[in-house]
Amino acid sequence: MDLTWSEFERTDMRVGTIIEVNDFPEARKPAYQLTIDFGSEIGIRKSSAQITVHYKKEDLLNRQIISVVNFPKKQIGKFMSECLVLGAIGKEGDVILLAPDFKIENGLRIG
Repeated sequence: MDLTWSEFERTDMRVGTIIEVNDFPEARKPAYQLTIDFGSEIGIRKSSAQITVHYKKEDLLNRQIISVVNFPKKQIGKFMSECLVLGAIGKEGDVILLAPDFKIENGLRIG
């Protein structure tokens, strides 16, 4: 089913900077718990991301990423995910994060 332009426009994708990374041992698949700064308009959000194949915790800290920030919160075990971190999914299920090429202001909208 095709997506209409108005439906796409309702998807709020923003640039954010990862400010904290923690292991998520309770997750069914290997994942990290991320705390992401989306600037003054959106604020700080948390997310769970299955990105352990290509990324170490120390490589993620202060890295900018792209996330959808207007999905409903999702309970993952005892953790509440507040946004969806975007990435390309490889054939083996490994994820490569989507990110801006240059450091830009947190909270900028993706269009």
